[in-house]
Amino acid sequence: MNEKELRKKAMALPQQPGVYIMKNKDKKIIYIGKAKKLKNRVSSYFGSHSNHSLKVIRMVENVDDFDYILVDTEFEALVLECSLIKQHMPKYNILLKDDKGYKYIKITKEEFPRISESKRIDDDGATYVGPYISNFSVKQAVDETLKIFKLPRCSKKFPRDYGKSRPCLNGFMGLCSAPCAGRITKEEYVNNVNDAVAFLKGGSQTTVNEMTRQMNELSDNLQFEEAAKLRDRIRAIKNLDEKQKVVSINVPEEDVFALVNGKKKACFEVLRFENGRLTDSEFWLIDSVDDLPSARFELIERYYAMRERIPARIAVDGEIEDEELLLRFLESKRGKKVEFIHPQKGEHLSILKLCIQNANERLAQNEGRLGREFAALEELAQLLGLSKPPEYIESYDISHTFGADNVAGMVVFHNGRPMKSAYKRFSVKGFDGQNDVGSMNEVITRRFNHFYNDEEGSTFKILPDLILLDGGQPQVNAVLPVIKNAGLHIPVFGMVKDSKHRTRAIAFDGGEIEINSHRSAFTLVSTIQEEVHRFAITYHHNKHKKTSFSSSLMSIDGIGETKAKALLKYFKTISKIREASVQEMEACPGISKKNAQSIYNFYHKM
Repeated sequence: MNEKELRKKAMALPQQPGVYIMKNKDKKIIYIGKAKKLKNRVSSYFGSHSNHSLKVIRMVENVDDFDYILVDTEFEALVLECSLIKQHMPKYNILLKDDKGYKYIKITKEEFPRISESKRIDDDGATYVGPYISNFSVKQAVDETLKIFKLPRCSKKFPRDYGKSRPCLNGFMGLCSAPCAGRITKEEYVNNVNDAVAFLKGGSQTTVNEMTRQMNELSDNLQFEEAAKLRDRIRAIKNLDEKQKVVSINVPEEDVFALVNGKKKACFEVLRFENGRLTDSEFWLIDSVDDLPSARFELIERYYAMRERIPARIAVDGEIEDEELLLRFLESKRGKKVEFIHPQKGEHLSILKLCIQNANERLAQNEGRLGREFAALEELAQLLGLSKPPEYIESYDISHTFGADNVAGMVVFHNGRPMKSAYKRFSVKGFDGQNDVGSMNEVITRRFNHFYNDEEGSTFKILPDLILLDGGQPQVNAVLPVIKNAGLHIPVFGMVKDSKHRTRAIAFDGGEIEINSHRSAFTLVSTIQEEVHRFAITYHHNKHKKTSFSSSLMSIDGIGETKAKALLKYFKTISKIREASVQEMEACPGISKKNAQSIYNFYHKM
């Protein structure tokens, strides 16, 4: 069917809840969605695409037909949608790949057993502890066990390499018992492995209790050296437990979600807590989303469709579309009450920030940025109400001396870093006198004239995601009509300074947005404001210096503005003009022999 036929079919749908199933020309399901009113939702896909994202437009281009299933309530539609998505895994739904198969801890069967992670049980005679769903917890358990019981992590084979080399760095640091250097007997090594397996199976508290009993028994029997080894091992376990408490919350179980949106990709991060301890961490990189509340709904719904455990509390970093509907869905699956929280302070906010920080870092690595730069852009986007972090920021500042030598500087920050190859300087030409607002209007007009008229390859052809002006609402008001008349949609904000010329707030829509409490965004905006001010004032000083020099030249008989500019252009500096001979000055275009003699006499007065 063509789009016109699809719209006609959609307009015939009833106004009641249901699930719609989009198919391509091969009858393959490419998208499944739910709707409170099928007719309104499905018909919105076909017709005008002005409000659709690129992803939706591409999906619609591939739709050849659609089916639908009517239900009685929106909740039934949600349950059915979830089931169908899990069954068909359509291409254009937000998909979280469930690649978390069961994981095991492997203890090899050999003279010197080794402990490691394993994705499967092999028929190799080894002992396997598990299964575990969480790869995070398996890796953490193995790392802790090797550290506590000082077991080797290297690729050496024992007894082949026993006592044949110097210990590695782990051996020198006391993190390994160094069988390679013969520091431990085979019997002691095997005992350590057996204790490690007991630790893995019984947990830290059970192990500590048993070790404490053994330590006291050894001490009573005056076996102080062996007792000291157990004391150190107990201390190591307790130290690890203390480190775990750094990332903990005072609730039995809680999941924490963050969705960080980039220009091309988004990162969906999950931290899972049980008994107050971080037990799992997962993330997915997906295509950038256009509607964060809607995406949160779909991502959380999909996540718990792949997981059995649903906690009583779920912390999220923003608004969720149809939050009550999603809660009802989760409670029906859990069989108990579920609560969404939006932390504003305390330990829950700290954990949420940690989750956001992790998502920022993963997204930054994917896009080749530093995590702190991406975090600053993300915070700035949230502060200014932008749908995505601004990848390309332009900033402008006007500089002059009491209305003379008006200039403007334009600096560019790409991915949070200065992009000096795109910096531009403007000499204000429209008028003389002090008029920062008029100057800003002229400069922005010329900038977008370049956008439409320059050839490909010019950095003027890159449209900014955000414009920051040095100044308040008057500067913003001067620029907004220019943007609108150019047929563009670019957010424009002013950067407001305090009495000490430091960034204080951002001007927008007649008011101000305070940014001091948003450290990452504040640092970024302050850096941009300082850089654009430095760039503009440096250009102004250079121009003003040349103007002053031109004024001194124009005091010479026969030298007007045109000849003064020609001299400065030819010799570059006044000192070179002063040092030039009459013949050298005659070589300057437009300078006669008489002019040259007058200039020479002016600078060589007795």
